[in-house]
Amino acid sequence: MRRLITNVEIVDSNGRRPGKVLIEDSRIKKVYKEKGMVKSSFDQEIDGRGLILMPGFIDMHCHLREPGFEYKETIESGMNAALKGGYTSLVAMANTNPIMDSAELIKENLDKSKALNLCQLIQVSALTKSFGDQELVDVKNIRPLTPVFSNDGVSVFSEKLMIAGLKASIEENFTLLTHCQPETELVKRDLKLLEEYGGHLHICHISKKDTLDLIRLAKAKGLDVTCEVTPHHLFASGMDYKVNPSFRTYPDRRALIEGIKDGMVDMCGTDHAPHTQEDKTKGAPGINNFEMAFSMYYTVFKQNDIGIEKLSEMLSLKPASRLGIKAGLIKENYPADLVLVDLNWSGKIDPKTFISKSKNNPFGNETLSGQIKMTIVGGEVKYDNGSLV
Repeated sequence: MRRLITNVEIVDSNGRRPGKVLIEDSRIKKVYKEKGMVKSSFDQEIDGRGLILMPGFIDMHCHLREPGFEYKETIESGMNAALKGGYTSLVAMANTNPIMDSAELIKENLDKSKALNLCQLIQVSALTKSFGDQELVDVKNIRPLTPVFSNDGVSVFSEKLMIAGLKASIEENFTLLTHCQPETELVKRDLKLLEEYGGHLHICHISKKDTLDLIRLAKAKGLDVTCEVTPHHLFASGMDYKVNPSFRTYPDRRALIEGIKDGMVDMCGTDHAPHTQEDKTKGAPGINNFEMAFSMYYTVFKQNDIGIEKLSEMLSLKPASRLGIKAGLIKENYPADLVLVDLNWSGKIDPKTFISKSKNNPFGNETLSGQIKMTIVGGEVKYDNGSLV
């Protein structure tokens, strides 16, 4: 199947330029300049007039809840919601029930996602057995199935296990994602261990200026550390809506935005954490973000004069690079994972209209900018102007 996307402005981390993109099966076959002659035949033309074409978004941090919590979300419902939000690849955390701490469990989720044929799934493995403080999982056996290990949802308080995890990340070449609560204290410890023992470290959902300052120093030393921010921590401060980490102060929020501008914050992760209303009432921390994340991010970037090219880098290229996958650019022979976006759209997004099984997002009354119009995964249109395909 050959599809030609025409009349678009192509946007990725390399810049903005008008053009056309020819997709053949699952890959980008040819990228044309605006007036370039298309000599190849094609089966379908997608007219993107008035829209921009971006690489599909890669979510470095989300929760799909399956197995064990399907009443909150399933792989299928989560992926459908992600497609509506422009996400083509999802890094799903291991805090399911049972916990993703074996090759068999991880393979089961990967097989489910392949059968659904919706988004690309990168299933995170737990770092330790049952998220405990006794021993690492069988990293050597699990590593062929995933490049990411994390106990997200549970901080690794054992220094001995953290050292073992960092060493393993070198030996087996994976990225270790940390959930740091208390945030700054554990980040300080982990960066000290990273400096001493080496490793490949990614710090999840940072929210504080002090944390970013520590990461800035670590990067200046040449340590292999990256970090992510969430849409809600960039968009608001001081709210009493329960998320983990909590909404921080206005100076903290401003520091994160400045960290984006100077390149210290590497990527955007949704921390999509769906809950039922009953669970939220009981105090469950978390926010449903797939279907609102891009609009929240773009609104903040627009308000702070940060280019859409930078957002593309943080949503696509940087996560791809950290995961070691060839993606995140609109370039020939790259995967045809693409998103058509209307940057001129402005309005409110009602959580009641979410495709996700859960509706827990407090920003339904906010006026946002930018809307996803189409999501293409592996050359196939999966979401088109309000409808799943």
